[in-house]
Formats: sequence, C-alpha cells, structure tokens
Amino acid sequence: MTRVLVVDDDPAIVRALVINLRARQYEVDSAEDGAGALRAAARHPDVVVLDLGLPDMDGVDVIRRLREWSRMPILVLSARHASGEKVQALDAGADDYVTKPFGMDELLARLRAAVRRAEPADGGDLVVETETFTVDLAAKKVHRDGGDVRLTPTEWHLLEVLVRGGGRLVGQKQLLREVWGPSYGTETNYLRVYMAQLRRKLEADPSRPRHLITEPGMGYRFEK
Repeated sequence: MTRVLVVDDDPAIVRALVINLRARQYEVDSAEDGAGALRAAARHPDVVVLDLGLPDMDGVDVIRRLREWSRMPILVLSARHASGEKVQALDAGADDYVTKPFGMDELLARLRAAVRRAEPADGGDLVVETETFTVDLAAKKVHRDGGDVRLTPTEWHLLEVLVRGGGRLVGQKQLLREVWGPSYGTETNYLRVYMAQLRRKLEADPSRPRHLITEPGMGYRFEK
C-alpha cells in the first residue's frame, strides 16, 4: 500500500486530503510544519505532498533538506502562482507542482504519476530473483523456500535500498541516511547488526554471504 506524507498548515486541506487518499486505499501521515515534515519523512513515505508556505520554514528549504538523503517523489501543493517560485521549487528537487485552489482528481492523477515515475522503468525489475530468495519490490515482500520471509520495516528498507542499487556499492553514510534518516551518518554499528539479521534470514550460509556483500570500510552491495 502506498504511503503518502501530507504537509500543510491548513487543517481543512489536510483533512480533505486524508479523507480522499484513505478512501482510495492510501496510507496517510501528516505534518503541519517543516520540522514535523522532516521527522515524518524519516519513516520513509512513498510520496510527499508539500505546501511551500509553512509556519517555521519555507517549503523549498524542506525540499532541499529531503534531497540531501532521499529520492522520494515530492509533489508541491501551493498558493504561489509566480513562475519563478515554481522554478525554484522544481530546481530544489520537487517532482511536480500543483497550484491552489486545486481539483482533487488532478492532484490524485499527478500523485499517481509521481509514484509511477519513481518505480523502475522495466516492470520485470520489480521482482528480483536470486538462487535462495526472491524480492518483490512492488509488493514489498521477500519469498524463500515457498513462503514469505518476515522482515521488520527497517530490515526491509535496508534490503530495498541495496536491491534498487542494482549491484552498485552503496556507501555507509548513504545507507544510514536513507534507512534511518538525515540525522544519521556515523552509526555504522546499526548497519552491521541489521545486515547480520538479513543474512541470517536470507543467505544460505550467513557466514559466507553471496548476495549481501560487505565492502570493508566503504559500504555494501547486493549481488544476484
């Protein structure tokens, strides 16, 4: 189920979005200011709907902060109509821009498009198979020996970031920021603990991993 983070200081808009999104089977979190948005974003929503006129900081600054550690789609929803302000938000890293007042159908269509663009272009890439387990990125599930593997949310997100890396080395700092949030970067013991847990659940021989590979002092990579 797609999780949406709605960030707006207008309770009526937040309430309307929450009702409409939940009616369409989205999970919804909300925040009323920039600080709350950054805290909520650390829980890794699939897409952010962001107002620019927040009480504690400009929404463009929120976009820049999010882009320091995350690639999650950001859909701006703002009363600012000037083209220069739209360009500023898009240049900061927003994926789309909808002006207030807005039509709910248009907003939902743009939200769906933003989520689709964030998925791998080839639908086959959504399911990644190894000799011992299969990762279904769309369903957010892992299968092994004919059944589902139970992963914690943190274990899943760590695995997802590595699998989406497609064999590329993912640095320790990047992993910490993407999985635990932007305030993390030096807690490499977290990575050791959670990688050990993933290997116990997924690798045929956790002491000699074939798929969840450590590059000492640098980071980790996923190999089929």
